[in-house]
Amino acid sequence: MDPQTENEPVIRIAHLKKSFSDRVVLRDISVDVAKGENLAVLGRSGAGKSVLIKCIVGLLEPDEGTIALFGQETAGLDRRALAEVRKKIGFLFQGGALYDSMSVRENLEFPLRSLKRRPTPDETEALVAEALTNVGLADAIDKMPSELSGGMRKRLGLARTLMQEPEIMLYDEPTTGLDPITSREISRLILSVQKANKTSSIIITHDIECAQITSNRIVVIDDGLCIAAGTFDELKQSDNEWVKSFFEWNGASQ
Repeated sequence: MDPQTENEPVIRIAHLKKSFSDRVVLRDISVDVAKGENLAVLGRSGAGKSVLIKCIVGLLEPDEGTIALFGQETAGLDRRALAEVRKKIGFLFQGGALYDSMSVRENLEFPLRSLKRRPTPDETEALVAEALTNVGLADAIDKMPSELSGGMRKRLGLARTLMQEPEIMLYDEPTTGLDPITSREISRLILSVQKANKTSSIIITHDIECAQITSNRIVVIDDGLCIAAGTFDELKQSDNEWVKSFFEWNGASQ
């Protein structure tokens, strides 16, 4: 039986702390993500956003605090149980983490190798075609990643991540390095993924427009602490001078 109760957060982070030598990155972070919610974690470079997401996915081990996924504290799981939990998580890195020696088709086929039941060739072809259609890359199936633009690479990275039907999606700066039009396209794609797949997501970003488009709720991090939380409209009206200055600095929509 799934240990998670119906109303329990899919992700629960409590009093998370992480330092590197004498540099404190996460001072005391507590965040919950509800089932089906898109949570944007907003902050300037160096605020600890990427460290937070790496702790969630298990690439870094926190110094203190707890992380619970689907109602299970990750620190208490053995290797096999932790691997099972991780299969439910999709992680989109900044660069897309594509295999440059593989074609678009092969990049999408690769994650299917880890499934308990390997799809047949016909099923694989249908899955790949559907995934590429969903991200607007149907015509790129036989191209190499080097032939794709930055926005197309982001789309391909997302399509490949979704091949395993994750229940949680973690996005690390999904619009970094993209022009404003492509950034909006990627942000809208993240929103459509949430609606189509009913995923729960954390979007790490310093892009306020991305946070505005994708999120149900926003948490603002500064100096390793959560200093504000709410919807985009609530935070935009915040009396906190730092939060206000951040919105103005980013050029938030009026």
